[in-house]
Amino acid sequence: MPSLSDTRLAQVLDRFDAIEARLGATMDSTEIIKLSKERSELEPVAAAIRTLSDARREAADLEALAADPEMGAMAKEELVALKTRLPELERAAQLMLLPKDEAEKASAILEIRAGTGGEEAALFAGDLFKMYARYAQLKGWKVEVEDLSESDHGGYREIVATITGEGVFGRLRFESGVHRVQRVPETEAQGRIHTSAATVAVLPEVETVDIEIRDQDLRIDTYRSSGAGGQHVNKTDSAVRITHLPTGIVVTSSEKSQHQNRARAMKVLAVRLHDMQREKLDKERAADRAEQVGSGDRSERIRTYNFPQGRVTDHRINLTLYNLPEVIAGNALEDVIEALLAEDQARKLAALEG
Repeated sequence: MPSLSDTRLAQVLDRFDAIEARLGATMDSTEIIKLSKERSELEPVAAAIRTLSDARREAADLEALAADPEMGAMAKEELVALKTRLPELERAAQLMLLPKDEAEKASAILEIRAGTGGEEAALFAGDLFKMYARYAQLKGWKVEVEDLSESDHGGYREIVATITGEGVFGRLRFESGVHRVQRVPETEAQGRIHTSAATVAVLPEVETVDIEIRDQDLRIDTYRSSGAGGQHVNKTDSAVRITHLPTGIVVTSSEKSQHQNRARAMKVLAVRLHDMQREKLDKERAADRAEQVGSGDRSERIRTYNFPQGRVTDHRINLTLYNLPEVIAGNALEDVIEALLAEDQARKLAALEG
């Protein structure tokens, strides 16, 4: 790992100090909001840099003391201990200085669709949604279902939800792809293991989506919602389906208010078009996407949930865990997510070294 220069560290600290000084002087509310946001982002970076800088100064002082007849032995002992800590402090500061994707801090739209496997795939899609909903609950995030299509046996052919909170997309961004399940369905009399799949897409819900959506590019249909239960179902044509003709993207919303449904569907459409642009840029920038954890290729099989063996395998990083019940329940999904994030950070640091 390349050593961070004192000049680079000083530049970051100077910027942080300048922000704090300006915050104490300005009365402009717009500027205060902008500076406060930048300050909150830089504060943990500045803290890591100060810790590293202090350790480097201490190491220099101890090296100077090493020649002292009285203090030399103690100084050398402390210097050895400090030098073992320096690489860790360097890495912490390096990680903080890695380029950040603004979308990492955003809320997200989660889309889960049943794939191959019929009703078993729909049940698996339902299990995946429960897994993410539980994980969101543990993180203190809010989950709101935007649209769903239920299967006959309690699963989902499709479900779309908004997950609102700080850093949702940053933690869930590697969940996009094909999830495969291997288990014995309840309706299987012979005890045979079936394999089915569901696709997951996680899209960043950015605050300002710079996407031009022309009215002439849209086909908007209203229809009667057909969800399970409730007096309102099938009474009025309130559900909205919007088709973006140039791309073929279709979004729906089926709450009680047609006006609300249109607004929600337009929001989801804008996010999906924005994500399409992001994915196109990622493909153009990535020289070797096959080696990237987060390639964003949603046709890629990324994870297998093997119930007979109680095993979860993430194929991108060759991670296998034998706590499937806890993972699918959402309580141990963090183990998988942390491993994916650590691998992503390692690749970014390796790219810097190269």
